[in-house]
Amino acid sequence: PHFQVFGHGKANGEPTWALLLTACICEIGILIASLDEVAPILSMFFLMCYMFVNLACAVQTLLRTPNWRPRFRYYHWTLSFLGMSLCLALMFICSWYYALVAMLIAGLIYKYIEYRGAEKEWGDGIRGLSLSAARYALLRLEEGPPHTKNWRPQLLVLVRGDQEQNVVHPQLLSFTSQLKAGKGLTIVASVLEGTFLDNHPQAQRAEESIRRLMEAEKVKGFCQVVISSNLRDGMSHLIQSSGLGGLQHNTVLVGWPRSWRQKEDHQTWRNFIELVRETTAGHLALLVAKNVAMFPGNQERFSEGHIDVWWIVHDGGMLMLLPFLLRQHKVWRKCKMRIFTVAQMDDNSIQMKKDLTTFLYHLRITAEVEVVEMHESDISAYTYEKTLVMEQRSQILKQMHLTKNEREREIQSITDESRGSIRRKNPANTRLRLNVPEEQAADGEEKPEEEVQLIHDKNATTFSSSSQSPGDEVEAAPEKVHLTWTKEKSVAEKNKSKSPVSPEGIKDFFNMKPNQSNVRRMHTAVKLNEVIVKKSQDAKLVLLNMPGPPRNRKGDENYMEFLEVLTEHLDRVLLVRGGGREVITIYS
Repeated sequence: PHFQVFGHGKANGEPTWALLLTACICEIGILIASLDEVAPILSMFFLMCYMFVNLACAVQTLLRTPNWRPRFRYYHWTLSFLGMSLCLALMFICSWYYALVAMLIAGLIYKYIEYRGAEKEWGDGIRGLSLSAARYALLRLEEGPPHTKNWRPQLLVLVRGDQEQNVVHPQLLSFTSQLKAGKGLTIVASVLEGTFLDNHPQAQRAEESIRRLMEAEKVKGFCQVVISSNLRDGMSHLIQSSGLGGLQHNTVLVGWPRSWRQKEDHQTWRNFIELVRETTAGHLALLVAKNVAMFPGNQERFSEGHIDVWWIVHDGGMLMLLPFLLRQHKVWRKCKMRIFTVAQMDDNSIQMKKDLTTFLYHLRITAEVEVVEMHESDISAYTYEKTLVMEQRSQILKQMHLTKNEREREIQSITDESRGSIRRKNPANTRLRLNVPEEQAADGEEKPEEEVQLIHDKNATTFSSSSQSPGDEVEAAPEKVHLTWTKEKSVAEKNKSKSPVSPEGIKDFFNMKPNQSNVRRMHTAVKLNEVIVKKSQDAKLVLLNMPGPPRNRKGDENYMEFLEVLTEHLDRVLLVRGGGREVITIYS
């Protein structure tokens, strides 16, 4: 900053102040009045100048840059390399300490120019070397998928902008920077609706806004803004095409659609579910940050607390890796890691805890282990009512055309009246589980349901080291988490008309028998949520397995209700869905 005054010249362009500074430096050499004292340092500067000219010529030739076209017909890069070597040797032969001083001065001048960002008309040889090295590395990465030991989260962060193209939730980028211990790729992307010709300036502003926020949050990565006719297609394009060669994302980070229940935002949650489907199809891991506005910034510090992992389904071990990476950052460093797994009453909980503790020891991860035992409970009236609302809320409210407050009052009055008539079901063989039914057949009949393989299941992979290869473990993981949420094809739904719905008809909707599969799923969500809230309500962060989306799109809204109930009354939640390729083993 002190030298800025010398950067201004006269109106005719003459750098008068810079010439005066140069004259003062020369005058210092004249005032020394001894050529023997000045000659060594001058010789070093001349030799260093010739050395770097030869080095630049050799590098340009080896890089084969298009702008390097020497006129000398018999030129070869070895001549430049020989000249550089001779200059360097003469510098140290004449005076090794003067040579070091000259190199130090030249290095300081170079770093100062680089720091100030001065405009220059010449090329940068270092940048040329970087481009060549990056190209070589990318071509090498194309040879195959990464080894298990080298797997790390390569993040594609999808953010949303407001009317001024500013990021709506900057906490998402703060959380991204807190995962930087993975040393992986980070791409922050956004989608603008419209056409490229009309919205290109807005896209440039949005990209600049994202870049500034990345610098403020110390996120090292790239930003990308695409323009698409709709958000759904834009997100699909980003998932398919982000990255370059072998340097591509393997994990997608998004925020939970907070206002998905509102009628005007119905397309938001549909886009979210399609995003889940596309990441599953692309074998990508998915991280969903719920209540992202409550996530800590990089300036906050947790002096105590816990990061709780509810490991319901063994999906490759990403749930173990994420808390470990977070605890490397100063925000989460003082938080302790706890791992909860669910067991039935007839399981050997003591042995399960020993196996999981041994498994964590081999993974070199320090964490508290707790096995939670849950009873085979009945379906409560509260769960029954919640299922009724989940199944019929959408059809009823859309046909009534009520305001938000009127909707809430109407539902409350109906449920209050129906509460007394609801009978509790008592299925004898009901077990607490995440149901995994296949999609409905074409004739409308539902296929038999399968039970998701819990981590403590007798058929599950044991926690200790086994002969199973990591590849086999990866292939088995994706099939463990798939849920189908299908609304009951009732007579009322088949015969519904476009005429306005009367209050009697609305109550008939609520008096109909709910789909028993949906009842069991909602029962699972409610009971699991009760246990999670009891154990982890004060946790700084809760990580949960995220079940897969329904194959039948008629159950999309029920799926959102299930996830909402599963994570109720928790401050910060990170839903994790593995892509099937990530794995953490005792060797990684």
